[in-house]
Parts: sequence; structure tokens; C-alpha cells
Amino acid sequence: MTSHTSQHSGTAQVSDVSVTQAAALLRQGALLIDVREPSEFAAGHAQGALSIPLGQLASRVAEIPAAQALLVICQSGNRSRVACELLAGRNVAGVRNVAGGTKGWGAAGLPMGS
Repeated sequence: MTSHTSQHSGTAQVSDVSVTQAAALLRQGALLIDVREPSEFAAGHAQGALSIPLGQLASRVAEIPAAQALLVICQSGNRSRVACELLAGRNVAGVRNVAGGTKGWGAAGLPMGS
């Protein structure tokens, strides 16, 4: 029960940004991490995103370079929320969840990579 409570306290440290806000932050030097599976990433992703699947994130935190802002994206926003909580719990500063995910990114007409 205690660890469940600590996960909720991590939630308070994570804020959401829209896909358009995320695109603007990316242009200003933010780092965008896509936590979907490699096959999902290969099928299409937000241009400029770095692929680190959620299942590997905890063991790969050291690979994440310091950035003025750290954005996390998935397909819709659920896995990225979990990833943001994990990162915030490891004292990674400035983590923001991209609400709407890659689905919203594409729907907004923002640049996609493949």
C-alpha cells in the first residue's frame, strides 16, 4: 500500500502538455521520448522522438540526456503518464506528458517520422 501511495505522489509532479505545445517545445530544444513498443514506433512516430519502450525505461534512465524540457509520448497518453511518474520518482526534472499521444500528434497534422 505504501508504494501505491508513492506512485500517486509522483503524479502530482507530472504535468500534461498538448501536442501543439509539445511540438513548440521540441523546436526549442526539448527531448521527446516515445515509450511505445519498437513495432509501434517503426509504424510511425512524432518526428524527432527517441524510442525507449516503457518496459526498458527504468533500466535506461541514464541514457536520457539533460534537456530543458523532457516530453514523453505514447499512442494516447496512458503509457506516457506511467513513464512520467517513473521518471519523476527517479528525480528526473521537467518531465511532461504529451496528452493525446502520437494519435493526437498525427491528427493535428504535426510532422511524423517512420
